[in-house]
Amino acid sequence: MDLVSACRVFVQVAERGSVTAGSAAIGMPQPAASRRIAALERHLGAALFDRSGRAMVPTPFGRAMMGPAERLVRLADTLEIDAEQARLEPVAVAVPEGCPARSLVMLHRAAHVHGVVLDLRPAHRAARTAALDGGRVRAALMPAAPDRAAWQVPLGVATADDEGSGPLRIESLRPGRGAAAARTVHIPPEDDVPHISDRLARLGHRAALSPAQFTVGASPVDAASAALRSGGMLLCSAADADELGLSWRPLHDHAIRRGYAPVARHAGDRRLLRDVLGDEVGRCLGALPGSGER
Repeated sequence: MDLVSACRVFVQVAERGSVTAGSAAIGMPQPAASRRIAALERHLGAALFDRSGRAMVPTPFGRAMMGPAERLVRLADTLEIDAEQARLEPVAVAVPEGCPARSLVMLHRAAHVHGVVLDLRPAHRAARTAALDGGRVRAALMPAAPDRAAWQVPLGVATADDEGSGPLRIESLRPGRGAAAARTVHIPPEDDVPHISDRLARLGHRAALSPAQFTVGASPVDAASAALRSGGMLLCSAADADELGLSWRPLHDHAIRRGYAPVARHAGDRRLLRDVLGDEVGRCLGALPGSGER
């Protein structure tokens, strides 16, 4: 038996003295309202109304039950209101800096279709970790090794001048005899993670490059600015290069990719970002369609 619904009918009928009027007040057919009252009486073990007259008059037992029934109905109404407010509470998500504004807007709109309000907070990697650990966000998009990533973003190098679109061979960065200072690859802090920086270091070692040819910037702006000032190269995605107006080239024979995974305190938030909104999140990150594991 639906105890709350039965109590709602009981209260309305008792207040109006009629099953017809009480059922109409809550938009329920009269036969259904009569069945609810009868079921409630069976459940409570005594009659709630004296049916000897024309009006539905509560019995002494019915009068005793009015107060508890009203409290139950009020609590149920409050619960529904609180649940609606909780559903509409924004889900705060820390996302990487540099996500295109249009893509963030499209992600926000897609979440609305699923009845979710997102509070998207762009931040650098350390700030995303701190926000998640401090409970200031419910979820964050964090770096992950490719085999654990939900989204993967191919990386290459970008330069101010158009040096062609062909893949860059790492060994071509090795300075020849009498050459000017070796070119440096500037790495944004977002990519200063083992599965990227360690691999670049190994590739540089095999190509006999100086370790100083790979340097990490203090911020994305710092890394990009340093690359432009020095005539060096910026490690980035094709989308990053396009945003900065730079010329982008992939790396020859070396698939270096950013990986991202949703990290959250609750599995439901992870599923929301990975499974429900996965395509929109991927567009924000610049991930290739279908890349990563879902």
